[in-house]
Amino acid sequence: QVQLVESGGGVVQPGTSLRLSCVVSGSTFTGDTGWFRQAPGKEREFVAAIRWSGGGTWYGDPAKGRFTIARDNAKNTMYLQMNSLKPEDTAVYYCAAGCVGTMSSAREYQNWGQGTQVTVSS
Repeated sequence: QVQLVESGGGVVQPGTSLRLSCVVSGSTFTGDTGWFRQAPGKEREFVAAIRWSGGGTWYGDPAKGRFTIARDNAKNTMYLQMNSLKPEDTAVYYCAAGCVGTMSSAREYQNWGQGTQVTVSS
């Protein structure tokens, strides 16, 4: 059984940074993986994704220029470095694995973590 566990969320002030981590266990860490987020009353939103092979990355519009996705296959861990955080980045952030199609589509991922809360507030 594949398990994904996110960590690194918290309450921060605007303009600061956070790094989220996602550890994958129970399976070989292969396949494309990604980060999504969901704010109260809104649909789940694509943040970033990374290829298993070659390390190619993709970003959703809110993340471009501020967030960086990375993964350490030896540690079965994926990261999301978030800089210049804004109040509108406040959401629960989810990591996802086992993408079988379009990397920006949540429905294409087979496995999800429980989420970690990020709150950006002054």
